[in-house]
Formats: sequence, C-alpha cells, structure tokens
Amino acid sequence: MTTEQEFLDAYSPAPFERPSIAVDIALVTVIDDALWALVIRRDEHPHRGKWQLPGGFVHIDESLDESAARVLAEKSGVTDVYTEQLYTFGDVNRDPRTRVITVAYYALVDSTHLTTQGVTGSMARIDVPWKGETGGPVRLQGNEGQLETAFDHDQIIGMAVRRLRGKLNYAPVGFELLPAEFTLLDLQRIHEAILGVTLNKDSFRRRMLASDDLEPTGNRQSAVGHRPAALYRHKAGAR
Repeated sequence: MTTEQEFLDAYSPAPFERPSIAVDIALVTVIDDALWALVIRRDEHPHRGKWQLPGGFVHIDESLDESAARVLAEKSGVTDVYTEQLYTFGDVNRDPRTRVITVAYYALVDSTHLTTQGVTGSMARIDVPWKGETGGPVRLQGNEGQLETAFDHDQIIGMAVRRLRGKLNYAPVGFELLPAEFTLLDLQRIHEAILGVTLNKDSFRRRMLASDDLEPTGNRQSAVGHRPAALYRHKAGAR
C-alpha cells in the first residue's frame, strides 16, 4: 500500500485549474463626522484611471493575514492598525484578466494616525445610499466628485460598512476609530458616522456609561472654547 509521503511525492496539481488569490483592504476612518476610505488611482490596465482599494496577490509562502498586512503597508504605507477579515469575493468575471478570488479585509484607524504616517493614496468619502445593514455597493466622493471604482471594490466597501454597523453594539470596533483618550461626544460622532443616523445625546451617554466599556482617565479636554469635557478610554478587555 502506498504511504502518504509516497502519495505526496508523486502528486501533481497540473491537471487542475487554479485561480489566483488576492487580498483587498478597505481602510476606513472617520473625518468630519463621515466615513472615509483610502483609495488608489490605477495607472495601468485593466480599469486604468479608476480607483481601487489597496490590494495585491497572495504570495505562495504567506498566510492571508500576513498578505493583508504586507499589501496594506506596501500599497498605502499604513501599519499597526486594527485589521479583520471581511468576506471572500469570487464572482467568476470580477477581474477581466483571469479568474481571481479576493479575500477582503477591513482596517480601522483613527484619522490622526494617518497624518503621522507617510500615507500613499487618497481619501474618499463613503456615500451610503441605503439604511441599516441591507444595502450593497456604496459611492465614493473625492475632490473630483463621484469616483469610478475598479473591479467590485464599491461592493467591498459596502460590505465593510454593513459589517461595522452589525458589530457596533457588541464589539469594540468604534473605539478603533478614536484616539486613546476621547470624549463621549467623540464616541457618539463615531457611532453616528457608522450608522448614518443622529443619536439622542442623553440616551447615548447613559448607555455608554452603563456598558462597562469605558473608564474615566481623570483628564479633561484642553484648548477648547467651552467647558472642557471629561476624557475616557476603552477599558482593556471589555467586550
């Protein structure tokens, strides 16, 4: 009987067609109370001139998570941010070059963190034309107006928005979009930007303070033209 090692030594994958595997990363932040994504303008075919997410093909010797971190750093210059696998997009004709399956990720970052890194690409405001978690693609707005996206990247960003909205009340995703210390109003604006709705200030404060997710830092805002608000941090290990 053939041993497993003998089988593996004799095995050839040549008879089987193999698709290419890529990763694409929706880097999301909040600027001026709105969701924004990092995009890069394509300078080669296919879809030359259109806008895409940071993405690239997976190397044969790396895991998907390793590939996502590498591609994000190489294509955007962004490192050390919260990243999570989002969804696998595998429509047969999603890439005109060949059969390409992409494993999408979303990355969350406080906007001030982007200013401290040499970020490559442009920020585009995410225009969500649907409510709740039931929508599909989104629109991107840049300095030139509405941007035309490459491949299915408008769907990837839409999926990222849906995931954020779905996780906001049970996972600490909102805190990844804030600096280490923040006010309750800062936190409320993050929630409003993700959900696309205006929240009642008093009920939001009560809910957050009762959630056991926050702890006061003992500090207050500085250099503000009003009574300085108390600063909080996300409690380590919460949720």
